Amino acid sequence: MPIPFIVGAIAAASAIAGVGAGVKGAMKVKDANDAMKNAKTRNDRNVKRFEDQNSVTTSAMDALGKTELEIIKSFEDFADIYEQIKNKPKFAEVNIGDAKLPTYTPEDLKNASVGASVLLGGLGGAAVGTAGGFAAAGATTAAVMALGTASTGTAIASLSGVAATNATLAAIGGGSLAAGGGGMALGSALLSGATLGVGLLAAGIIFNFTGSKLESKAAEIESQVDKAEAQINKICSYLITLKTTATEYMNSLFRVNSIYKDRMGKLSNTVKVQGKTDWNYFTDEEKKNTESVVRLVSLLYNMCKLQIVKKASAQEELDSVQTLAVQEKMKQADTLLNEL
Repeated sequence: MPIPFIVGAIAAASAIAGVGAGVKGAMKVKDANDAMKNAKTRNDRNVKRFEDQNSVTTSAMDALGKTELEIIKSFEDFADIYEQIKNKPKFAEVNIGDAKLPTYTPEDLKNASVGASVLLGGLGGAAVGTAGGFAAAGATTAAVMALGTASTGTAIASLSGVAATNATLAAIGGGSLAAGGGGMALGSALLSGATLGVGLLAAGIIFNFTGSKLESKAAEIESQVDKAEAQINKICSYLITLKTTATEYMNSLFRVNSIYKDRMGKLSNTVKVQGKTDWNYFTDEEKKNTESVVRLVSLLYNMCKLQIVKKASAQEELDSVQTLAVQEKMKQADTLLNEL
Protein backbone atom coordinates (compact mmCIF):
# COMPACT_ATOMS: atom_id res chain seq x y z
CA MET A 1 0.00 0.00 0.00
CA PRO A 2 1.46 3.40 -0.93
CA ILE A 3 2.76 5.32 2.08
CA PRO A 4 0.70 8.45 1.35
CA PHE A 5 -2.45 6.32 1.34
CA ILE A 6 -1.47 4.73 4.72
CA VAL A 7 -0.70 8.12 6.26
CA GLY A 8 -3.98 9.43 4.92
CA ALA A 9 -5.85 6.47 6.41
CA ILE A 10 -4.21 7.02 9.83
CA ALA A 11 -5.01 10.72 9.68
CA ALA A 12 -8.61 9.94 8.78
CA ALA A 13 -8.90 7.41 11.62
CA SER A 14 -7.40 9.90 14.06
CA ALA A 15 -9.79 12.56 12.90
CA ILE A 16 -12.77 10.24 13.39
CA ALA A 17 -11.52 9.23 16.86
CA GLY A 18 -10.94 12.86 17.73
CA VAL A 19 -14.40 13.89 16.63
CA GLY A 20 -15.92 11.00 18.63
CA ALA A 21 -14.03 11.95 21.78
CA GLY A 22 -14.87 15.59 21.27
CA VAL A 23 -18.60 14.88 20.93
CA LYS A 24 -18.49 12.72 24.04
CA GLY A 25 -16.63 15.44 25.92
CA ALA A 26 -19.08 18.08 24.75
CA MET A 27 -21.97 15.98 26.07
CA LYS A 28 -20.21 15.68 29.44
CA VAL A 29 -19.73 19.44 29.60
CA LYS A 30 -23.40 20.02 28.76
CA ASP A 31 -24.55 17.47 31.34
CA ALA A 32 -22.23 18.95 33.97
CA ASN A 33 -23.42 22.46 33.20
CA ASP A 34 -27.06 21.37 33.41
CA ALA A 35 -26.40 19.58 36.68
CA MET A 36 -24.83 22.67 38.23
CA LYS A 37 -27.67 24.87 37.02
CA ASN A 38 -30.19 22.46 38.53
CA ALA A 39 -28.22 22.36 41.78
CA LYS A 40 -28.24 26.14 42.00
CA THR A 41 -31.97 26.30 41.25
CA ARG A 42 -32.69 23.70 43.93
CA ASN A 43 -30.48 25.49 46.46
CA ASP A 44 -32.13 28.85 45.73
CA ARG A 45 -35.53 27.23 46.23
CA ASN A 46 -34.43 25.72 49.55
CA VAL A 47 -33.01 29.01 50.82
CA LYS A 48 -36.22 30.83 49.80
CA ARG A 49 -38.26 28.23 51.69
CA PHE A 50 -36.11 28.76 54.77
CA GLU A 51 -36.33 32.54 54.55
CA ASP A 52 -40.13 32.46 54.15
CA GLN A 53 -40.59 30.11 57.10
CA ASN A 54 -38.16 32.08 59.24
CA SER A 55 -40.10 35.27 58.44
CA VAL A 56 -43.53 33.93 59.45
CA THR A 57 -42.10 32.27 62.57
CA THR A 58 -40.32 35.44 63.61
CA SER A 59 -43.56 37.41 63.14
CA ALA A 60 -45.49 34.93 65.28
CA MET A 61 -42.87 35.03 68.03
CA ASP A 62 -42.66 38.83 67.93
CA ALA A 63 -46.44 39.02 68.30
CA LEU A 64 -46.30 36.63 71.26
CA GLY A 65 -43.47 38.54 72.93
CA LYS A 66 -45.21 41.89 72.54
CA THR A 67 -48.48 40.43 73.85
CA GLU A 68 -46.73 39.02 76.92
CA LEU A 69 -45.00 42.33 77.66
CA GLU A 70 -48.28 44.22 77.35
CA ILE A 71 -49.96 41.79 79.75
CA ILE A 72 -47.11 42.14 82.24
CA LYS A 73 -47.24 45.92 81.95
CA SER A 74 -50.94 45.88 82.90
CA PHE A 75 -50.20 44.19 86.24
CA GLU A 76 -49.22 47.50 87.81
CA ASP A 77 -52.87 48.58 87.84
CA PHE A 78 -53.85 45.41 89.67
CA ALA A 79 -51.04 45.80 92.21
CA ASP A 80 -52.05 49.40 92.95
CA ILE A 81 -55.73 48.55 93.41
CA TYR A 82 -55.09 45.37 95.36
CA GLU A 83 -52.84 47.19 97.83
CA GLN A 84 -55.67 49.61 98.64
CA ILE A 85 -57.90 46.84 99.95
CA LYS A 86 -57.68 46.54 103.73
CA ASN A 87 -58.34 43.41 105.81
CA LYS A 88 -58.14 41.22 102.72
CA PRO A 89 -57.22 37.55 103.11
CA LYS A 90 -53.86 36.30 101.85
CA PHE A 91 -54.07 34.52 98.53
CA ALA A 92 -50.52 33.28 98.91
CA GLU A 93 -50.97 30.00 97.08
CA VAL A 94 -52.92 29.68 93.88
CA ASN A 95 -54.14 26.21 92.95
CA ILE A 96 -55.38 25.39 89.47
CA GLY A 97 -56.62 21.84 89.30
CA ASP A 98 -53.81 19.71 90.68
CA ALA A 99 -51.16 22.34 89.97
CA LYS A 100 -49.78 24.91 92.40
CA LEU A 101 -48.48 28.07 90.78
CA PRO A 102 -45.40 29.81 92.18
CA THR A 103 -46.29 32.75 94.42
CA TYR A 104 -45.62 36.40 93.68
CA THR A 105 -45.88 39.69 95.58
CA PRO A 106 -47.29 43.07 94.55
CA GLU A 107 -43.68 44.24 94.45
CA ASP A 108 -42.86 41.46 91.98
CA LEU A 109 -45.73 42.60 89.78
CA LYS A 110 -44.68 46.24 89.89
CA ASN A 111 -41.06 45.44 89.06
CA ALA A 112 -42.08 43.25 86.16
CA SER A 113 -44.55 45.90 84.99
CA VAL A 114 -41.92 48.66 84.97
CA GLY A 115 -39.48 46.39 83.19
CA ALA A 116 -42.08 45.48 80.58
CA SER A 117 -42.75 49.19 79.98
CA VAL A 118 -39.02 49.74 79.42
CA LEU A 119 -38.81 46.92 76.91
CA LEU A 120 -41.98 47.93 75.06
CA GLY A 121 -40.56 51.43 74.75
CA GLY A 122 -37.49 50.05 73.01
CA LEU A 123 -39.18 47.67 70.59
CA GLY A 124 -39.98 50.40 68.07
CA GLY A 125 -36.36 50.72 66.98
CA ALA A 126 -35.25 47.20 67.86
CA ALA A 127 -34.37 44.56 65.31
CA VAL A 128 -36.98 42.13 64.02
CA GLY A 129 -37.08 39.10 66.31
CA THR A 130 -36.27 41.01 69.51
CA ALA A 131 -39.78 40.75 70.97
CA GLY A 132 -39.84 37.10 69.96
CA GLY A 133 -36.54 36.65 71.75
CA PHE A 134 -38.17 37.87 74.96
CA ALA A 135 -40.96 35.32 74.52
CA ALA A 136 -38.41 32.60 73.82
CA ALA A 137 -36.45 33.40 76.98
CA GLY A 138 -39.55 34.14 79.09
CA ALA A 139 -41.02 37.66 78.92
CA THR A 140 -41.49 37.91 82.69
CA THR A 141 -37.82 37.09 83.23
CA ALA A 142 -36.80 39.61 80.59
CA ALA A 143 -39.01 42.28 82.17
CA VAL A 144 -37.50 41.70 85.60
CA MET A 145 -34.01 41.71 84.09
CA ALA A 146 -34.81 45.12 82.62
CA LEU A 147 -34.55 46.48 86.16
CA GLY A 148 -31.05 45.09 86.54
CA THR A 149 -27.68 46.60 85.76
CA ALA A 150 -26.16 46.84 82.30
CA SER A 151 -22.54 45.91 81.60
CA THR A 152 -21.69 49.60 81.84
CA GLY A 153 -22.80 49.68 85.46
CA THR A 154 -25.86 51.76 84.58
CA ALA A 155 -29.26 50.61 85.84
CA ILE A 156 -31.17 49.22 82.87
CA ALA A 157 -34.40 50.76 84.17
CA SER A 158 -32.81 54.19 83.84
CA LEU A 159 -32.13 53.58 80.15
CA SER A 160 -34.77 54.01 77.48
CA GLY A 161 -35.63 52.77 74.03
CA VAL A 162 -33.24 50.55 72.14
CA ALA A 163 -30.47 51.03 74.72
CA ALA A 164 -32.63 49.40 77.39
CA THR A 165 -33.70 46.65 75.02
CA ASN A 166 -30.12 45.88 74.00
CA ALA A 167 -28.90 45.93 77.59
CA THR A 168 -31.61 43.47 78.59
CA LEU A 169 -30.81 41.22 75.65
CA ALA A 170 -27.20 41.14 76.77
CA ALA A 171 -28.27 40.42 80.32
CA ILE A 172 -30.37 37.40 79.43
CA GLY A 173 -27.86 36.07 76.95
CA GLY A 174 -29.55 37.28 73.80
CA GLY A 175 -33.00 36.72 72.41
CA SER A 176 -32.47 36.32 68.73
CA LEU A 177 -34.61 33.80 66.84
CA ALA A 178 -31.74 33.04 64.37
CA ALA A 179 -31.78 29.34 63.65
CA GLY A 180 -28.49 29.19 61.78
CA GLY A 181 -27.42 29.96 58.25
CA GLY A 182 -29.28 28.11 55.54
CA GLY A 183 -27.46 29.63 52.63
CA MET A 184 -24.72 27.96 50.72
CA ALA A 185 -22.41 29.62 48.22
CA LEU A 186 -22.40 27.91 44.86
CA GLY A 187 -19.38 28.55 42.73
CA SER A 188 -19.99 29.27 39.05
CA ALA A 189 -18.11 27.14 36.53
CA LEU A 190 -16.38 28.88 33.68
CA LEU A 191 -16.72 26.67 30.62
CA SER A 192 -14.24 27.22 27.82
CA GLY A 193 -13.79 25.36 24.59
CA ALA A 194 -10.57 23.43 23.98
CA THR A 195 -8.14 24.68 21.35
CA LEU A 196 -8.11 22.58 18.24
CA GLY A 197 -4.62 23.75 17.18
CA VAL A 198 -3.05 20.41 18.15
CA GLY A 199 -5.29 18.38 15.86
CA LEU A 200 -8.70 16.75 16.20
CA LEU A 201 -7.48 13.72 18.16
CA ALA A 202 -5.65 15.78 20.79
CA ALA A 203 -8.50 18.29 20.96
CA GLY A 204 -11.04 15.52 21.45
CA ILE A 205 -9.05 13.95 24.28
CA ILE A 206 -8.58 17.31 26.06
CA PHE A 207 -12.29 18.16 25.69
CA ASN A 208 -13.26 14.74 27.01
CA PHE A 209 -10.93 15.19 30.00
CA THR A 210 -12.41 18.65 30.71
CA GLY A 211 -15.92 17.19 30.63
CA SER A 212 -14.92 14.53 33.15
CA LYS A 213 -13.51 17.18 35.48
CA LEU A 214 -16.72 19.20 35.25
CA GLU A 215 -18.77 16.10 35.93
CA SER A 216 -16.78 15.59 39.12
CA LYS A 217 -17.27 19.24 40.11
CA ALA A 218 -21.00 19.02 39.42
CA ALA A 219 -21.27 15.90 41.55
CA GLU A 220 -19.46 17.71 44.39
CA ILE A 221 -21.82 20.69 44.17
CA GLU A 222 -24.88 18.42 44.08
CA SER A 223 -23.55 16.68 47.20
CA GLN A 224 -23.21 20.05 48.95
CA VAL A 225 -26.76 20.99 47.94
CA ASP A 226 -28.01 17.68 49.34
CA LYS A 227 -26.34 18.39 52.69
CA ALA A 228 -27.66 21.96 52.77
CA GLU A 229 -31.17 20.77 51.90
CA ALA A 230 -31.12 18.25 54.75
CA GLN A 231 -30.07 20.99 57.17
CA ILE A 232 -32.69 23.42 55.84
CA ASN A 233 -35.37 20.72 56.17
CA LYS A 234 -34.37 20.27 59.80
CA ILE A 235 -34.38 24.01 60.49
CA CYS A 236 -37.73 24.53 58.75
CA SER A 237 -39.25 21.71 60.79
CA TYR A 238 -38.06 23.46 63.96
CA LEU A 239 -39.41 26.80 62.76
CA ILE A 240 -42.80 25.31 61.87
CA THR A 241 -43.07 23.76 65.33
CA LEU A 242 -42.07 27.05 66.96
CA LYS A 243 -44.55 29.05 64.88
CA THR A 244 -47.40 26.65 65.62
CA THR A 245 -46.57 26.61 69.34
CA ALA A 246 -46.31 30.41 69.51
CA THR A 247 -49.64 30.89 67.76
CA GLU A 248 -51.47 28.41 69.97
CA TYR A 249 -49.92 29.87 73.11
CA MET A 250 -50.85 33.42 72.15
CA ASN A 251 -54.44 32.33 71.52
CA SER A 252 -54.50 30.82 75.01
CA LEU A 253 -53.06 34.02 76.49
CA PHE A 254 -55.70 36.07 74.68
CA ARG A 255 -58.51 33.98 76.15
CA VAL A 256 -57.16 34.27 79.70
CA ASN A 257 -56.31 37.96 79.35
CA SER A 258 -59.77 38.73 78.01
CA ILE A 259 -61.40 37.22 81.09
CA TYR A 260 -58.81 38.93 83.30
CA LYS A 261 -59.54 42.38 81.85
CA ASP A 262 -63.27 41.84 82.35
CA ARG A 263 -62.83 40.76 86.00
CA MET A 264 -60.23 43.49 86.55
CA GLY A 265 -62.68 46.07 85.29
CA LYS A 266 -65.21 44.93 87.89
CA LEU A 267 -62.58 45.08 90.66
CA SER A 268 -61.56 48.57 89.57
CA ASN A 269 -65.20 49.64 89.67
CA THR A 270 -65.54 48.25 93.22
CA VAL A 271 -62.48 50.04 94.57
CA LYS A 272 -62.16 53.20 92.47
CA VAL A 273 -65.77 54.00 91.56
CA GLN A 274 -67.64 52.68 94.57
CA GLY A 275 -64.79 53.56 96.92
CA LYS A 276 -64.75 50.22 98.72
CA THR A 277 -61.32 49.69 100.27
CA ASP A 278 -62.30 47.40 103.17
CA TRP A 279 -62.65 43.71 102.43
CA ASN A 280 -65.33 43.39 105.12
CA TYR A 281 -67.67 45.60 103.06
CA PHE A 282 -67.22 43.60 99.86
CA THR A 283 -70.24 41.59 98.75
CA ASP A 284 -69.83 37.85 98.23
CA GLU A 285 -69.83 38.42 94.49
CA GLU A 286 -67.15 41.13 94.80
CA LYS A 287 -65.01 38.86 96.98
CA LYS A 288 -65.37 36.04 94.52
CA ASN A 289 -64.45 38.36 91.65
CA THR A 290 -61.37 39.61 93.52
CA GLU A 291 -60.20 36.08 94.17
CA SER A 292 -60.72 35.30 90.48
CA VAL A 293 -58.55 38.28 89.50
CA VAL A 294 -55.80 37.11 91.86
CA ARG A 295 -55.82 33.66 90.31
CA LEU A 296 -55.88 35.04 86.77
CA VAL A 297 -52.94 37.34 87.49
CA SER A 298 -50.98 34.44 88.92
CA LEU A 299 -51.71 32.32 85.86
CA LEU A 300 -50.82 35.08 83.37
CA TYR A 301 -47.67 36.03 85.31
CA ASN A 302 -46.44 32.45 85.15
CA MET A 303 -47.56 31.89 81.56
CA CYS A 304 -45.49 34.90 80.52
CA LYS A 305 -42.59 33.55 82.56
CA LEU A 306 -42.46 30.33 80.58
CA GLN A 307 -39.36 29.84 78.46
CA ILE A 308 -40.74 28.85 75.04
CA VAL A 309 -37.36 27.84 73.63
CA LYS A 310 -34.68 25.84 75.40
CA LYS A 311 -31.16 26.67 74.35
CA ALA A 312 -29.19 23.81 72.85
CA SER A 313 -26.27 22.46 74.87
CA ALA A 314 -23.99 22.43 71.83
CA GLN A 315 -23.49 25.32 69.42
CA GLU A 316 -24.01 23.17 66.33
CA GLU A 317 -27.36 21.89 67.58
CA LEU A 318 -30.74 23.55 67.15
CA ASP A 319 -32.65 24.93 70.12
CA SER A 320 -35.70 22.93 71.19
CA VAL A 321 -39.29 24.13 71.48
CA GLN A 322 -40.78 23.51 74.94
CA THR A 323 -44.00 22.07 73.51
CA LEU A 324 -44.84 19.94 76.56
CA ALA A 325 -44.36 22.85 78.97
CA VAL A 326 -46.48 25.08 76.73
CA GLN A 327 -49.24 22.47 76.56
CA GLU A 328 -49.19 22.16 80.35
CA LYS A 329 -49.64 25.93 80.75
CA MET A 330 -52.47 25.95 78.23
CA LYS A 331 -54.09 23.08 80.10
CA GLN A 332 -53.86 25.08 83.34
CA ALA A 333 -55.46 28.03 81.54
CA ASP A 334 -58.35 25.91 80.30
CA THR A 335 -58.82 24.41 83.77
CA LEU A 336 -58.96 27.82 85.46
CA LEU A 337 -61.34 29.28 82.89
CA ASN A 338 -63.65 26.29 83.37
CA GLU A 339 -63.49 26.73 87.14
CA LEU A 340 -64.37 30.41 86.83
